[in-house]
Amino acid sequence: MSSNLHPMLNVAIKAARAAGAIINRAALDVEAVRVSQKQVNDFVTEVDHASEETIIETLLAAYPGHAIWGEETGRTRGAKDSDHVWIIDPLDGTTNFIHGFPVYCVSIALAVKGKVEQAVVYDPTRNDLFTATRGRGAFLNERRIRVSKRTLLSQCLISTGFPFRKGDDFQAYLAMMGEVMQRTAGLRRPGAAALDLAYVAAGYTDGFFETGLSPWDVAAGSLLVTEAGGLVGNFTGEPEFLEHKECLAGNPRIYGQLAPILHKYSKFAGAGDKALARQRAEKLSLPMGKDAGDGA
Repeated sequence: MSSNLHPMLNVAIKAARAAGAIINRAALDVEAVRVSQKQVNDFVTEVDHASEETIIETLLAAYPGHAIWGEETGRTRGAKDSDHVWIIDPLDGTTNFIHGFPVYCVSIALAVKGKVEQAVVYDPTRNDLFTATRGRGAFLNERRIRVSKRTLLSQCLISTGFPFRKGDDFQAYLAMMGEVMQRTAGLRRPGAAALDLAYVAAGYTDGFFETGLSPWDVAAGSLLVTEAGGLVGNFTGEPEFLEHKECLAGNPRIYGQLAPILHKYSKFAGAGDKALARQRAEKLSLPMGKDAGDGA
């Protein structure tokens, strides 16, 4: 831990590294890990639970008056009325983890009065530590990071996530992907949204979009992006996104080019925009239902 960092960020780093150690030990024999299914294609393991417990214990030992909002434990731990809320994803990319596919991470954010102030995204397989404090910039392993400088969408690498839950609008997502794929140098689906956002912050990718995300998926990564000079919002380009279940991020120029493409697929879009989305899907030979474009 560094004396130059905000003390709350230092505690979050300690928690993330402790969780990462649990994940790395389990990864040595991933076939022995007990797995259960929360819903179709949505898995949780004993490692998720152990990682989250370690994170919560570490955070509350330092700040017993803070609140906790965890993916697995919800809001059952910590103070219930605190302005300081730790938002935790103990293992983002669980499906990758249980298959031995080494793209997953720990995500920890601290929101103060609803605004994310501290962020840690830790990739235990690469020992990559992404950190940010509001107003102090974003860092990867103590090296300052910035979003990419690309200005032409045709030269950009964009990351996304695929729908996988029952009720997700697969046709709308395929239409979105079709539009983005035709305009970019490539589209990637790594499988861990917190890392996707960290990679935008580091300039590894130029933009990111996905629907169906929860606050613990995007809270830490969003601060990394903005502190690295990027923008984060919903598909209409508005800055509110944390609980909107749709997220768009990128360097400012690319964000500005992706928003008009994705706007019509936003659940906050007007009826006219949604009609355009349906028309686009029909042109791609992807028939959409009357609810297409409403989002997940």
